[in-house]
Order: sequence, then structure tokens, then C-alpha cells
Amino acid sequence: MSEYSEHDKQGRSVGLVEKQFFTFAEPGNEVVLESGEKLGPITIAYETYGTLNADKSNAILVFHALSGDAHAAGYYSKDELKPGWWDVMIGPGKGIDTDKYFVISSNFIGSCMGSSGPSSQNLQTGMPYGMSFPVVTIGDMVRCQKALLDHLGVVKLLSCLGGSIGGMQALEWAVRYPEMVASAIPLATTYKHSALAIAFNEVGRQAIVADANWNGGNYYGKELPRKGLALARMVGHITYLSDDSMRRKFGRNLQDKTAFSFDFGVDFQVESYLRYQGEKFVDRFDANSYLYITKAADYFNLEYQHGDGSLVKAFEKTQAKFLVISFTSDWLYRTKESRRMVKAMKKAGLDVSFTEIEADFGHDAFLLANDQLTKLIAGFLARMSKEIR
Repeated sequence: MSEYSEHDKQGRSVGLVEKQFFTFAEPGNEVVLESGEKLGPITIAYETYGTLNADKSNAILVFHALSGDAHAAGYYSKDELKPGWWDVMIGPGKGIDTDKYFVISSNFIGSCMGSSGPSSQNLQTGMPYGMSFPVVTIGDMVRCQKALLDHLGVVKLLSCLGGSIGGMQALEWAVRYPEMVASAIPLATTYKHSALAIAFNEVGRQAIVADANWNGGNYYGKELPRKGLALARMVGHITYLSDDSMRRKFGRNLQDKTAFSFDFGVDFQVESYLRYQGEKFVDRFDANSYLYITKAADYFNLEYQHGDGSLVKAFEKTQAKFLVISFTSDWLYRTKESRRMVKAMKKAGLDVSFTEIEADFGHDAFLLANDQLTKLIAGFLARMSKEIR
């Protein structure tokens, strides 16, 4: 991982990286999930960047969002043109400086990006799990990440951070393992889904199961439910954008036309864009994983799962220091939800900082290059490094 990619002319990339795998919960030692069902063996795909220091005090755990993966930074080969999904943030001299920190990025269970999920082989049948894969929660994902950290010899996290569903995992980590987490940075996230967020997820799930090719989830080796998954992605993608960004990028511009077609093909550029996003998505993601991950996000409710209905009580279970960040144009996880979290954290006596960043890119703003976001994260991590010594 010390070799730099030729694509990064300034030498600020983590360079060439390798996806790694950790398997645990072998037969007889399966993990009992929150549903009561057992799962094992379990494989976790992950990557690491930087070096764990002698006293193991510089570890940072990074979480991805719904359709992400463990490939957060760097390149798999010198010929690869596109780096990991958060390469703008992770690397030498960047917001999460790999010259200073040991960064771990893992793919959560239920996904289709290397960790155990519905497309994985069920060793008892020799076939993909499909819908026989048990329903998992954010808590289940975090418990499996804990097993990975035990395997890596990490006993304390300087920080954990992520956006969207990744932010939910950061919150869950801080509350579930208070002795391990010194700080957390939840970005563009929430402590529980609103009815609106659940509604959009349900529309996406129904689009998938309504596709005749879904076949009860048993489509592996057959025709995929491409139309259903593409439609689910189109609906979901709308929630990641903002009205301003869509107006600026597309407006009511026509796609390769000077007049309406008066049929139901593509007239507008925004229609073409959404269709492209849907079609591209089905080539890299599994429809069943989309069902499982969105359900896990909908089930997440920090105040009831850890606080008996009280968000303050939930946060009393952790002593982590927090940096909570929201974005002005994020209408999926609105700033007022972040403010509720911050208020509860303060009532619980926690050290918490909060910033709302002006950005008109919608929910996905946390993934894009932003100097303010980079400086906030870099400054917070530097402060935590001094305080943990």
C-alpha cells in the first residue's frame, strides 16, 4: 500500500490498495442476530490505510452508505481511473491523514460488496442465500465490525465516522461500545428514520418485488430484476439530490430535442439522467441487498433501542466526543434532526460540536470535495489525538 498511483500526480493518494477478507462465526459459533436468528460463517470485506502506531491509539473506522463498499480510498491497480469513494477525504495530508492515522473501512453484512449478504453462498445448500438470509440491523452490522476490530488488534478507536447509513453506524458504535470509542463524527444522518424516509425506501422495495424477474428473491443465475432495481435506484437517487442542484444542472432542458415528442420516451435531460443512474446501478448492485439494507436503516431507532424511548438516555451510555455535521440542502436527513441529536447529547453531558455546512448538492454533499468539511474533520481529529494521549 506504500506505492502511489500514477493517477495522483501530487502524491497525495494512499496509492495501491487491496481488499481483504475476515471470516468468523464458524459452525457452532454463529452470531445470534437481533432478530433471534443465527448467522455464520460471516465474511467481512475491508481495507486499511496507514499504519497502526505502537500504542494503538490512532485507529479510525470509516463507514460507507447504502450502496458503498470497503474501497474508500486509493486504487486497485495503476490502470484504474476512479479511486475509492472517499478519496477526497482519506490520504496523506488530507482530512483523514493516513500519515497520522490507521484507517479501517469495512463493508457491512447484508451488502453485496464482499461481505456476507443474500447473494453469498449458503454453505448448507451450496446456493446463494436469497431471501433465506436473515434480516439484519444496524446493530448487527456494528457487532460484526467489532469482531473485525478484535481480529485486527484494535482495542480503542480514536474516532469513527460516516455519512447517511454510515452515520447511523457511527452513532451505534458510540453507544454500543462506549469503552472503545473516543469520538464520533456522524455526517448527514439521523438517529431514526422519518416517515418520509421510510416511505421512499418502501417504494424502492416494492419496485423490486413487483418485477417478475425478482421471483421471490431467487433470481441468481437467471434473468435479474433489472427494471425493478433500476426504478428503486431512480427513486432513491432523487432523495440524494436537491431542488437547487437539479434546477441548476437540468432545469427543463430537453434531451437532444427541440420539441416535445408526444410519447413516453425521454424528453427531458433529468429523465435521461435518472434512467442512466438506474441502469448503471443494476450492473454493480444486488436487488436483494437493496431490500435488506433499506430495511435495516428503517429499523434503526437509537432512542428506543438504547434509551427506552429517550434519546438523552441513549446518549448517556457513551462518553464519546462528537462532531455532528449536517448540510443545508439535505432534505432526506434535515438539519433539525441533527439539532435534536445535539440537544440530547448536551443534556446527556457530552462534549459535542455542531456545524451546518452551506451546500446545495443535497444529501450526497458529504461525499463531495468541500474545504470546510475537510478542515472540520481534520481539526476535530487533531484535537482528539492530543486529548487521547
